[in-house]
Amino acid sequence: MSAEAPGASATSTPLPTQRRDEAVAPAAEAPPAPTGFAAGDPLLLGLPVFVAGSVALATGLIGYVSAASLGGTLPIIMMATGIGLLIATAWALARGQSPVAATLGIFSGFWLSFAALELGLGHNWYGVATADQTHTVALFLITWLVVIGLLGLATLRLPVAFTVLFLVVELALALLLAGTIRNSADLTKASGYAVYGFAAVGAYLFVGASYAATGGRGLPLGRAVMR
Repeated sequence: MSAEAPGASATSTPLPTQRRDEAVAPAAEAPPAPTGFAAGDPLLLGLPVFVAGSVALATGLIGYVSAASLGGTLPIIMMATGIGLLIATAWALARGQSPVAATLGIFSGFWLSFAALELGLGHNWYGVATADQTHTVALFLITWLVVIGLLGLATLRLPVAFTVLFLVVELALALLLAGTIRNSADLTKASGYAVYGFAAVGAYLFVGASYAATGGRGLPLGRAVMR
């Protein structure tokens, strides 16, 4: 009788092969392209409507129409320039461009308030006596001389073309103020030619911005006065 040796045949179960998949970090998704107000350059709207109002005002000031008919410039100044600059201001705010929005908004205020002044004095909306109308216009011009002057100081760190723009605006306002107080047709006409000057600077800035927006090289704007 043969005793069967306990055959402890230990059968080892093979371990499953572990696959180590390399963890691949997902590629960072590019931010969605801005659309609507968040895209584009608000100066492409703001600058040409600024030029339109400037040309209309300058043409009136040099005597192309009589001083009594200067209100004929208001459809362009109010509906195109004032409102157009207001839209461009909202556009710049949507893009987070605070300095651009401030500049466009201030000029929108200038043109809209000019339209309100001309309409109000012409229709006696404000009850200003005829004898006080000259100083009322002077008050308007002095106010904007101060505001545009401050805006010009704020642009000293920008390319010099912007500083030149505000300097010429200041010159035009100063000449118009002097012509208003002295009742001088020559000074008023000189202010009109100065307005043509800042319209030309605005046109130059617009063409440069358009070139850059269409993939070309913008026009040179010069170095900043301050760094």
